[in-house]
Amino acid sequence: MNYDYQLAVIGGGAGGLTVAAGAASFGSSVALIEQQSEVGGDCLHYGCIPSKALIQAAGEVNVTAQQAGLTEEQYNYIFKNAMKCVSEAIDDIQSHDSKQRFIDMGIDIYQHTARFEDEHTLQVGQEFITAKRIVIATGSSPTLPSIDGLDTVPYLTNESIFNLKERPSSLVVIGGGIVGVELSQAMAHLGVKVTILEKSDHILSNEDTEIAKMAQNILSEDLTVMTRTQVNQVELAGNQVCVHFTEGNHKGTIEASQLLVATGRRANIKSLQLGNAGVDTKEGTIQVDHHLRTNKKHIYAVGDCNGSMPFTHVAGMEGKTVVSNAVFGLPSKVSYEQVPWVIYTSPEIYHLGLTELEAKAKYGHELLTFKTLLEDSDRFIAERNTSGIVKVMTKSNGKIVGAHAFGVGAGEWMQEVGTLQSLNKKFQTLSNVIHPYPARNNVLSQTADLYWRDKLFNSKWNHAIRWYVRKFR
Repeated sequence: MNYDYQLAVIGGGAGGLTVAAGAASFGSSVALIEQQSEVGGDCLHYGCIPSKALIQAAGEVNVTAQQAGLTEEQYNYIFKNAMKCVSEAIDDIQSHDSKQRFIDMGIDIYQHTARFEDEHTLQVGQEFITAKRIVIATGSSPTLPSIDGLDTVPYLTNESIFNLKERPSSLVVIGGGIVGVELSQAMAHLGVKVTILEKSDHILSNEDTEIAKMAQNILSEDLTVMTRTQVNQVELAGNQVCVHFTEGNHKGTIEASQLLVATGRRANIKSLQLGNAGVDTKEGTIQVDHHLRTNKKHIYAVGDCNGSMPFTHVAGMEGKTVVSNAVFGLPSKVSYEQVPWVIYTSPEIYHLGLTELEAKAKYGHELLTFKTLLEDSDRFIAERNTSGIVKVMTKSNGKIVGAHAFGVGAGEWMQEVGTLQSLNKKFQTLSNVIHPYPARNNVLSQTADLYWRDKLFNSKWNHAIRWYVRKFR
């Protein structure tokens, strides 16, 4: 059969653009289908970029407020400028990922929704196109919890919060995950009275428990965190949103000028009519194997729509894997064991691999855990930023199985551990790496030194080593 394209990509976010650009660079005929007027996906328009621009601006405001104090009028003025910075950041990066760049690569771009007519045919707007292979990269959208009255009140999500023109006086946030926590702290730094309502025992429930609780304590200095809290109903009370909740055995109500719903994401697959192509789904996501193929071997899925890990860098990694598989036919597998992520709170949280609880359950007595408090590191003492910790878990031979940190700039200096792991190096090799003093990553070599202390000073050979040194050296 003659196909219109060798490859059709549905979705112009990080994963889809990686596949489309990679395939076109190696000579494939490519169709890129994106329903929005610009490419870039959720990360550029509603996620990573606007949130980090807002966090940066808010952090600068917070420093000023702590040093000199700000009036309500000043906060209002700064808020408008912060939102302007967010818009400018999106525009600047959009220019790097413009449609024209991909058109110049020889990619045909369709600005429409897509649905499967059959396993090789897509209806794109009023047109039908065929492709030998198809990649689904449609991303995800905010999921809305089942709360009585939610459909009767105005609310924000990560897709609409950046459209605010005026600073809200108060904000209730439903959900204490990454999105809720990052945006809550940023808004608090911009002078908004913020309350997080989280149903779990603590916020950031997917993080290492010790670090999540440390982060909660620090965040509580800027805003109110209520855990074990179930939201029962929301309603309008004048120009305020009224949130009724149950906290343990206590029922209460809180009012705010704005409500942010941050309770998770759902894959954008409903409109694709995947049944027409015979593609299997499970619990609202597309099922893929280690090659990122669906049950139809010529159809792949990357990014949030396959339910793996909801991060831009993961979608990019998966996109590269699909280029290898779909374009070259090489049996490349995807692995998530060495994928880190960062939560851009202040201080930052770095996450790689297993948490301490997960590692203990998997490795038991073979597990070694090494911790260094930032209050014991010279650079952080000098900066007066001593809130935080480094925690690295290894097997008894030093193989890294998990690494976590809470501290200023942790997303940057902790990646050295991630690099070691990706190179299959043992954690103790970091002791032999010379770090400029007093760089922040000196805390990593301090932590790696603990491996040798455990192995040598606490080993059964310690007595013999001490005897040898006294006797012969």
